[in-house]
Amino acid sequence: MSEHQVFCVKLQKELPGLDEPPFDTELGQKIYQNVSQQAWNQWTEFCKMLLNEYRLNPARREDQEVIVKQMEQYFFGDGAAPPPDYVEPQSA
Repeated sequence: MSEHQVFCVKLQKELPGLDEPPFDTELGQKIYQNVSQQAWNQWTEFCKMLLNEYRLNPARREDQEVIVKQMEQYFFGDGAAPPPDYVEPQSA
């Protein structure tokens, strides 16, 4: 089985893609075809920060909509911005 390669819209280079679409939606298919595994991993870290900073609950439909909107911006828009008061943690 050959490795799924994509030209990553986020990192702007050819990289290994996801093993399968992350969702059974049009957006999931778009991500599968255009986002590398490396960029997806970066998104998951960014998403954790969003969940914590905005105190989002992924089980709530309203919060899911916020997350999906941020994801679309992150990959296919101008990029998602961290919350205005967010302070990057300092490395030890």
